[in-house]
Amino acid sequence: MATATYPPPPPYYKLYKDYLQNPNSAPEPPAPIRGTYVLYGANYTTDDVLPTLEEQGVRQLYPKGPNVDFKKELRSLNRELQLHLLELADVLVERPSQYARRVEDISLIFKNLHHLLNSMRPHQARATLIHILELQIQRRKQAVEDIKRRREEAQRLLQEALGTLDGQ
Repeated sequence: MATATYPPPPPYYKLYKDYLQNPNSAPEPPAPIRGTYVLYGANYTTDDVLPTLEEQGVRQLYPKGPNVDFKKELRSLNRELQLHLLELADVLVERPSQYARRVEDISLIFKNLHHLLNSMRPHQARATLIHILELQIQRRKQAVEDIKRRREEAQRLLQEALGTLDGQ
């Protein structure tokens, strides 16, 4: 019985046999997937939309709408989280059997904090991109200035060399 180190190539490699002579002979790649699709038994979507807390079955603790003051709401949820953690510590000391409700409340606050932070990701990505582009512009300006400085230095050295040669 013969064994191979590598499996044979897939049969569609024959579609590319004339590629070196005619690059247009290769088939076009498939069109990008739009909408929903199934991968390994799970449904996915190509829409890059953050699902709302209600869609996830979680109660929203901050006001709804497009004009949410993220800083204020994050601070408020953070204070509420601290209060609930202190209450949990108190309950664990005095009534250990009643901790489950406090843990659920803390979990709800964490989910709301996480959702608020995730809703800020597009803004963070834009700000990061702007910062990267500004750094690139600054580096390129510095490179141009460095090239100009070196060019002037080279011209000065050439002038000195010409002056030295003329003087001899």
